[in-house]
Amino acid sequence: MVALTQPHEGLIDDLFAEPSIIVSKARDGSIVLKSDTPLDVASRCVGEWLETWAHRAPARVFLAERPAADRPWRQLTYADARRRVRAVAGWLLEQGLGPDRPVAILSENSIDHGVLMLAAMHVGIPVASISTAYSLMSKDFEKLQSLIALLDPGAIFVSDARIYAAALRAIEGTHRAILIDGSFESSSSDHGVASLTSDNENDVERAFRAVGPDTVAKLLFTSGSTGAPKAVINTQRMMTSNQAAKAQVWPFLNGIDGFVILDWLPWSHTFGTNHNFNCVLRNGGTLYIDGGKPMPGAFELSLANLRDVIPTVYFNVPRGFEMLVAALREDTSLRHRFFSQTKLIFYAGAALPQNLWEALETLSLATIGRVVPMVSAWGSTETAPLALDCHFRAPRSGNVGVPVPGVEIKLVPSGDKLEVRVRGPNVTPGYWKSPEQTARAFDDEGFYLIGDAMAFADKDDPNKGLFFDGRVSEDFKLLTGTWVSVGRLRVEAIAALAPLAQDVVVTGHDRDAVGFMIFPNVAACRKVSGASDQEPLTEVLHSPRVRETIARGLAQLKARGGGSSTYATRAVLLTEPPSVDGGEITDKGYINQRAVLARRAEIVGRLYGDAYEQRVDCPS
Repeated sequence: MVALTQPHEGLIDDLFAEPSIIVSKARDGSIVLKSDTPLDVASRCVGEWLETWAHRAPARVFLAERPAADRPWRQLTYADARRRVRAVAGWLLEQGLGPDRPVAILSENSIDHGVLMLAAMHVGIPVASISTAYSLMSKDFEKLQSLIALLDPGAIFVSDARIYAAALRAIEGTHRAILIDGSFESSSSDHGVASLTSDNENDVERAFRAVGPDTVAKLLFTSGSTGAPKAVINTQRMMTSNQAAKAQVWPFLNGIDGFVILDWLPWSHTFGTNHNFNCVLRNGGTLYIDGGKPMPGAFELSLANLRDVIPTVYFNVPRGFEMLVAALREDTSLRHRFFSQTKLIFYAGAALPQNLWEALETLSLATIGRVVPMVSAWGSTETAPLALDCHFRAPRSGNVGVPVPGVEIKLVPSGDKLEVRVRGPNVTPGYWKSPEQTARAFDDEGFYLIGDAMAFADKDDPNKGLFFDGRVSEDFKLLTGTWVSVGRLRVEAIAALAPLAQDVVVTGHDRDAVGFMIFPNVAACRKVSGASDQEPLTEVLHSPRVRETIARGLAQLKARGGGSSTYATRAVLLTEPPSVDGGEITDKGYINQRAVLARRAEIVGRLYGDAYEQRVDCPS
């Protein structure tokens, strides 16, 4: 293999470290990328961060929450967090929990959730925060039952046993855990949160000192499309090396006093817990837990919180930015405070549609005379999650950056794409109690087989980053032999069909043309149609105005040129929302393309026939 270093030109920003990537090329055509900056020494464990800040800034607020906009923030300082974490950790040890008897948390983000999560990790007990969708949105609870049976937890925490009553009944007989209730009335549980206390400092300190980089810290579940999700082992090293790398590419974190984020992203997902929560804790910041989320009826609380707390870095997913843009256009005061005080806008997961990127740039420029930087990153539950980071000003949406220090990326030719694989201290050692799945997850050089594809922003300069190029397994060929890049087309379709399309699933495998199954933005469809809130959704989607708007978007996509793989000739507006039990959606709002296509195969068939009455054809 021959190594060479590519130069970097003009992308540096005061907030970021300058990318400098080493490229190695192998005889088989694969390309290995890595940073030429060595990874700094990482902390021994996450608990060291809490101990450090409890000593250095004991009175600083670590976590804050409130249930409603008219309620005061409940706050927890670093000193109080340390005291509470160690007391709960002692109690967990007294109950016999350990490496093989984890803590399972079924609840939403909260101070109690955060304390229990840190307490378990502090003394070497794995913690598994499980998506609330499996408890509160599921109808059959099959996935929740299988997850609890796999974990065999020593304790299960719910924020309120009354709210989670159906889920708790569903898992009776699948576990032997102590039930902890976070509500004020805990008569239905074994223990209330207030009873989780111990003064056994010696055992806690001994267990804390025994925690090492290889200690299992978390078990995070992937949202599997079929069967039970996999439990991804997250070690202490994975998380601490991730944050060491983050601090190297975001050096402003080391010099900031008063790092603040306001965040709703669930701690059952790696982005919310390992990236955001850990970034706050590692850097002695404050996390205001946002009780809202980007969905009708819940985003109002997010906006109220944002009017009260302007974050240093604003994190969200594309759906959240869509709702934020609408709010910023209407609220001059919020718009000025947001753009003048927020240093960085970070979008995650699915690529931000270009129309939203441009809207944020336009609003920022008009409000403060400059553009607040917008960046992204890439990784997975198995990479803790940071593997690539866009620590430079990209000219457009979708750039997920370059490898962070300590991480190697291997790009392997796969058809007309480059399949990406990952190796580094941030990568999981495998899956909990599943050696077969673990063995299949790595190639013979130890690179994790993530299944995504990447494309260079500039083939001559890898320092300009990579673009996510879809899932290798999602792409397909039309009958003409033309490859369809699902990930790229999905993002372009959402932008072209804005604001009516909340998400798009691309069809056309072994067909002669591409089609779209559209999950509608119901509020936007009602507005376009002129329908009232009482009008049935089927009538709204049948509205001539809605159908004409969708048809215009399809025509615009076709008019750009590029061939039959770059536009759809037909589309269907779906009346049934994505199913949690069917694996179609996560609680962050991400759509599983394969699961939707499998579950709605009949609709796909009708989409390519003549019988489906809601079909919207693209004009010639």
